[in-house]
Amino acid sequence: MLTLTEINIYPLKSLGGISLDSTFAGERGLKYDRRYLLVDENGEFLTQRDLPQLALLKLSFAENGFKVLNIVDDSFNTIPLESESIEKSKVKIWGDLCNAIIVDKKLDEWFSDILKFKCSLVYMPDNEKRIVEKKYETADHIVSFADAYPYLIIGQSSLNDLNSRLENPIPMNRFRPNLVFSGGNPYEEDNWKVFKIGDVNLKAVKPCARCMITTTDQQTAERNKEPLKTLSEYRKIEGKVMFGMNVVCNKQGFVKIGDKIELF
Repeated sequence: MLTLTEINIYPLKSLGGISLDSTFAGERGLKYDRRYLLVDENGEFLTQRDLPQLALLKLSFAENGFKVLNIVDDSFNTIPLESESIEKSKVKIWGDLCNAIIVDKKLDEWFSDILKFKCSLVYMPDNEKRIVEKKYETADHIVSFADAYPYLIIGQSSLNDLNSRLENPIPMNRFRPNLVFSGGNPYEEDNWKVFKIGDVNLKAVKPCARCMITTTDQQTAERNKEPLKTLSEYRKIEGKVMFGMNVVCNKQGFVKIGDKIELF
């Protein structure tokens, strides 16, 4: 039996995630997931790939927004659940040029002080339609500021298998999944096609190619060679290390911990 055991959102891309018991799963992704983004002066997106210290900024729900806590010095600020700003900006994420809105100049200053260079906080409005990669999914599914697809799912069995090969086991948060499930065989998500969680219909598109963010300890921002070193020994496909499955949504609805997963 396959059972949903974790639901995670990352409201501001590359910052700490928030674990939920239930939420709405939409076409763009889980509600609030990766709608915010930090960009540099040129509008280029910023992530832990170049700034591992972003892992030290943790998010949680606060009244009418998200609390952003800098665990280095316990300073914090709040960003709204959904920005209503009207100041527009163009931002670049991978090969996409997206319309976004600048949230608040004071928040820009706060994040700039932490990162020690000028940056801006932007939000993806509802009317922006960023399309997923056409190379692997021909339908016009949309995605937030996630790398390429609205959902990432990983089986706990897959992580257990990886950890059995590592000298020092790692937690699931290294891979920043939206959905985690128990049951089944290691890496069985590689072969999924269409599946259902609760009332939500989903489609597996392609395995997820992993980067150096997986080598970043999400509590300390320290890096080492694992797990990429070990994964590259047995999970390399066409020169890329794969772990987890990228997914799109065919029918929206609510998901909750304990939901059964049905494969078709």
